[in-house]
Amino acid sequence: MRPLWVVGDIHGAYDKLRALLLRAGLIDFDGSWTAGDTHLVFLGDYVDRGPNGLEVIRLIRSLEVQATEVGGQVTALLGNHEVMFLASLVFRHVDPHDRMGFREYWLENGGQPRDVDLLEPSDLGWLSNRPAITVSHGWLMVHADSLMYLRLGDSVKDVNAEVARILANPDPDEWGLFLNWFTERMAFALGEGEAKARRALSVFGGDRIVHGHTPVYVLLDEALHGPTVGAGAPIPYAGRLCVAMDSGMAYREDAGFIARLNPQGIAEVVAFPSGSSLY
Repeated sequence: MRPLWVVGDIHGAYDKLRALLLRAGLIDFDGSWTAGDTHLVFLGDYVDRGPNGLEVIRLIRSLEVQATEVGGQVTALLGNHEVMFLASLVFRHVDPHDRMGFREYWLENGGQPRDVDLLEPSDLGWLSNRPAITVSHGWLMVHADSLMYLRLGDSVKDVNAEVARILANPDPDEWGLFLNWFTERMAFALGEGEAKARRALSVFGGDRIVHGHTPVYVLLDEALHGPTVGAGAPIPYAGRLCVAMDSGMAYREDAGFIARLNPQGIAEVVAFPSGSSLY
């Protein structure tokens, strides 16, 4: 089975992302793909908060092409910050005074006007075509630790088709509802979370769930009652059915990690700035 690496929320932390991918042996110093047939999955939230969202997007897009050429694969999922970013752009012409509040909402959540200034049509098209969920190596991969995906369809294919339909149709009510669903967090950590995780897995497939969206130190503090100091690794929880991958790399100077997963769980973690270690 080819290697599987997963990256959580990046939020414009371009330099840190490059350092992590380099330490994991997935790219070289020039940012070129060196991972062979590896499957590298990004769980969304490439923009906002941090300063270099467009650089993050273009690095991922470049790696997508390079990986395919040598039998590898890069999958980049849709995060809620991509939806916020797109909404601020999609509705600006029909709502130039932002009466619907999409631009304000984006800015309040860390929107970076620089990303808009650097955006090219191909970047916009790429963002608008991100899948919402995927399954690989026995892992159900989603951005949010939420049951929202069950409202969108009864299979991976149906969910991705429904999200594509929403993003292709500028209906402010549908976009607003979609964004509201992303405010739901910790579905698998609170209130029979293990049963909820099993429900999602039974519908979409996979043996375990990996997600971003909720930083590990927030999940530890608010739901799992664990220590938040030094939360520098993915967190398995809900009977080890779920793994949280949002390292908060844009929020803390010393934060950031990526992980290699296998069907049994977490195989390896590369953390910033300490290098790699077996989990």
